[in-house]
Amino acid sequence: MATIIDSNLGNMLYRGKVRDTYDLGEGRLLMVATDRISAFDVVLPNGVPDKGVILSRLSDFWFQRTQHLLPNHMIALADDSQALSNLPDHPLISALDDEIAKRSVIVTRAERIDVECIVRGYLTGSAWAEYKKNQTVFWQKMPAGLSEGYKFEEPLFTPTTKADQGHDENMQISDMESLVGKEMTAKLKDKTIELYNFAHDFAYERGLILADTKIEFGTVDGNLIVIDELLTPDSSRYWDANLYELGKSPPNFDKQFVRDWLNKTDWNKEPPAPSLPEDILTSTRERYLEAQKRLTGTVSS
Repeated sequence: MATIIDSNLGNMLYRGKVRDTYDLGEGRLLMVATDRISAFDVVLPNGVPDKGVILSRLSDFWFQRTQHLLPNHMIALADDSQALSNLPDHPLISALDDEIAKRSVIVTRAERIDVECIVRGYLTGSAWAEYKKNQTVFWQKMPAGLSEGYKFEEPLFTPTTKADQGHDENMQISDMESLVGKEMTAKLKDKTIELYNFAHDFAYERGLILADTKIEFGTVDGNLIVIDELLTPDSSRYWDANLYELGKSPPNFDKQFVRDWLNKTDWNKEPPAPSLPEDILTSTRERYLEAQKRLTGTVSS
């Protein structure tokens, strides 16, 4: 799905790996979740059909269910006519076609905190790679003999830089404190883990394990809120709880499937990335839909 918005109607502020952001004025933004997909911090040439719809719906689902833990930037889905009737008119919103509208959300504009707040509940992904090499995770010495998929006694907070271009890099807590201050670092850590624990328990009751996730934050009038997306298959690692087995990589419902395919190619993980075959795109879409179905009870159409 190509995101095409009349430049005379909308002022694009930012094009991310997946989302395009437009200024609506009056402290509001339009965020369009495209079907683009990234892996290893590189946007792939072809997108996953309906991915943007799933991301917008699933983020809205989680925003509603976690707002008691921390407020978020969500105002309305861009195709929610009832919610839109309570908002000021804007020609950009009125001009959206159905395909773009159902991939879009209207949010409160915030001051972004330039840190990727990552929490890991299980030993997998890059943490597993680091452990096998150094017996550490995020520079922390870990016990010997751990297996892939090991559940940490307490979730680990492992922030990274937020790179608009290129690869995100792991951050020492001291570096994060230098960037945002000790008080904010402690608050971000606590809230990231709190959100993760809530979502992990919620997902587990529905047959999914939330292995890890990335959460982004911002401030409005000095108050901390959650921004961007939340607990989607793009920003999280979901496993089938019924097939979880220590020492093995369980079936996943996220973009690990894409990473696994890319790892079998000779790609050096630098742009340009190879195109995904049709069967990989179809299987990825099915995984995202299955995650949405298990979590919400519905699927996007």
